[in-house]
Amino acid sequence: MYLTDYLWFLGAIVLCSLFAAYASIKVNSTFSKYNNVPNLSGMTGYDTALRLLNSNGINDVSIGRVGGKLSDHYDPRREIVNLSDSTYGNPTVAAVAVAAHELGHVMQKKRGYFFFKVRTALVPVVNFGSRLAFPLVLIGLLLDIFTVNLAADIGFYVAMAGVILYGGSFLFALVTYPVELNASRRARKMLLNEFILTESEIVGAKRVLSAAALTYLASLLTSLVYFLRFFVYVITLFGRRNRRD
Repeated sequence: MYLTDYLWFLGAIVLCSLFAAYASIKVNSTFSKYNNVPNLSGMTGYDTALRLLNSNGINDVSIGRVGGKLSDHYDPRREIVNLSDSTYGNPTVAAVAVAAHELGHVMQKKRGYFFFKVRTALVPVVNFGSRLAFPLVLIGLLLDIFTVNLAADIGFYVAMAGVILYGGSFLFALVTYPVELNASRRARKMLLNEFILTESEIVGAKRVLSAAALTYLASLLTSLVYFLRFFVYVITLFGRRNRRD
């Protein structure tokens, strides 16, 4: 039974890895394609971010520049939108799409978007849980071995606490996916409303953002597989020991 479970887990991880590799190739190839397509407005990623901040009356968010490709991100703690080298100064369909996506996150915070608030609240939980999850499971197993006659369930409860903390990573990935989709929808709407892209150009922008969403879906699926593996492992191991008792 244990071997069968492991083979299922191994097969699921292989499939997730293949899908993640496909998503990475897809987002890079799609971005590269449309980052070679100049937009008719002539606006760069920086111009787009500045226009959208001003048009929405947001004056407490700054625009920064970071190295690399597709390393764009919004830091809600520092209130800064960091645009990558591939986005910042390029007047292309892909560059303005990515910049607008980050402004979509800004608007989520400013408008109090529920899932954005949940994801932000989960950050310290995930950071805490990722450090303690495995040690707690290990401690739980040791307690089960050495204190079985004193407190038969204490090891199980400690181990399950580790599983729950590990589940925070899955919950974070689960919440992140709709946050990213919503930011992309906001981006497309703002690009059209501000006449940064035309109706025909928005098709390319949608392809860029949809490809990027695949990477978050891959992360969600991988996180789910690992969480289920962790959960089943603890349940199965303690279940066998209880049957032996």
